[in-house]
Amino acid sequence: MLSRFVKPRTVGSALVAILTLAITLTSPAHARKPYATETYSTAQLQGGESACLDLLPQRKTPSLPNAASLQVRGLCSDSFFVAHSGVTKTPLLVVEKLTREQMQDAAGEERSDAFFPDPRLKAAERASLDDYRGSGFDRGHLSPAANQPDARAMQQSFALSNMVPQDPTHNRKVWNKLEQDVRKYAKRADGAVYVYSGPLFSGEVKKIGRNQVWVPTHLFKLVYDARQQRAWAHVLPNTADAKLGKPLAYAQFKRMTGMDLLAGLPLSASAH
Repeated sequence: MLSRFVKPRTVGSALVAILTLAITLTSPAHARKPYATETYSTAQLQGGESACLDLLPQRKTPSLPNAASLQVRGLCSDSFFVAHSGVTKTPLLVVEKLTREQMQDAAGEERSDAFFPDPRLKAAERASLDDYRGSGFDRGHLSPAANQPDARAMQQSFALSNMVPQDPTHNRKVWNKLEQDVRKYAKRADGAVYVYSGPLFSGEVKKIGRNQVWVPTHLFKLVYDARQQRAWAHVLPNTADAKLGKPLAYAQFKRMTGMDLLAGLPLSASAH
């Protein structure tokens, strides 16, 4: 794999330098001891894509070129897949498969609020709880706690491998509204809805904590309705004054980010 920053692209008045990546999912050579036997299955602890292929459209990992130097590792949880970077100490991509039944199961599920560093990652590759303390940033979920259908999935969602440093107002207002909108859509969809979420980095990157966790300048969320073969996206600055505007068509999302996350998937309509 190779990695590089894509040169800034102009979309409207915004210049967004996007980090793109290629994901190779292999079992880590350093098998980690379980964080807790009830938190992850043996397959999830061992790493690799086999434990969560069912969460991905057509059981295929997204094609995200240019990433080896970012130390990307695939991590599987019960209800989401993470492509995590040992350089940024954040997820670079989280993929969820949402269904009406899952949203019904998730309704009313009690939050664990027990954040923890992911034990499947080497200490040098991951964020710690201390990195966020006093930083001024929230530990922002990419797979939301409110999407988790049971207690174990809820617990897994609080791993720091599912978090990015997020402006508190952004996290609790505009991003929360976007997450709610996606859940409402999934509840009325005829089939599976795949959600891709991740950070974007532009210009000089701000870092927090002893582990130098990268702070995104933007966050994106791409929604793909497999039954309807339609997709739309939002790219939002990681700021308190971010506004939720009209969704982007998939072609716009690709031009803005340089990422073709839906490559090879049927797509007949775009924008919501």
